[in-house]
Amino acid sequence: MSTAFAPQSISPSQGTYWYWRDQAIHYVVAGAAQDDRPPLLLVHGFGASTDHWRKNIQGLQSDFQVWAIDLLGFGRSAKPDWQYSGDLWQAQLHEFITEVIGRPVVLAGNSLGGYASLCVAANHPESAAGLVLLNSAGPFSTPAQTPPTPPNPIAKTIQSIMLQPLPSWLLFQYVRQPATIRRTLKQVYLDQSAITDQLVEDIRRPALDPGAPRVFASVFKSRQGEKVDVLLQKLSCPLLMLWGEGDPWMNCRQKGKQFRQYYPSLTEHYLQAGHCPHDEVPDQVNSLLRDWVLSTVQPNESR
Repeated sequence: MSTAFAPQSISPSQGTYWYWRDQAIHYVVAGAAQDDRPPLLLVHGFGASTDHWRKNIQGLQSDFQVWAIDLLGFGRSAKPDWQYSGDLWQAQLHEFITEVIGRPVVLAGNSLGGYASLCVAANHPESAAGLVLLNSAGPFSTPAQTPPTPPNPIAKTIQSIMLQPLPSWLLFQYVRQPATIRRTLKQVYLDQSAITDQLVEDIRRPALDPGAPRVFASVFKSRQGEKVDVLLQKLSCPLLMLWGEGDPWMNCRQKGKQFRQYYPSLTEHYLQAGHCPHDEVPDQVNSLLRDWVLSTVQPNESR
């Protein structure tokens, strides 16, 4: 049975644990619950943790009760040898909202956390008062008239090799080195001054946990979840999209166009930032998120 300790106002480095499916799930909560507005639930991306939301928790806790959670396999949460997928994290988030928070939330997710948050909002509308996506991951369906891409034999060979335990483990040893983490961050942050020693350490520390290599390897094995367009056609809550348009991993303008096609009522803003705008330009993100929730998410949607 899932259990939780009583919530308290704490910093991201001092968390609380909730036991879900016999696994320890780390979360933090700051700020007081308010009847006239929903709480926020912040969901990190791949390889990140609650620490990545430190600036947002600090900036938003005077206006909202702010929760942040480490997805199973990341941060200070347990890292069992399971098959990781969007379905698993969707279940984790929905049950956390139901059992621990106890009322609908505004989910705010970055990258992988954005996709997991979209899954919750689309499939469990009773849990979501609103949804904020920051450079969200997840594929759209390929149009039926688009000819299939011919298989790339080199890519297929690499994927086959990476499914083997030893090559996957060796690659993980490389990617979790501080110098490698810093190089990757330099590719995805426009403002290089935001790449601090603390940020590098926050990403590296969970990667040293014994189960971390297995989580990394599972990425190559997990099946794709529901397509983003399918999820958007089920979505009913307000949607805010915040794009760091300097993201080298996705064409934000093109992806934004796809989101608008399936959910034209969304609100969106393009920011001068990379893949993680909440950490790179936190003041802008906090201001846009705060104003949107207070003006768009009705009080009766948060009850």
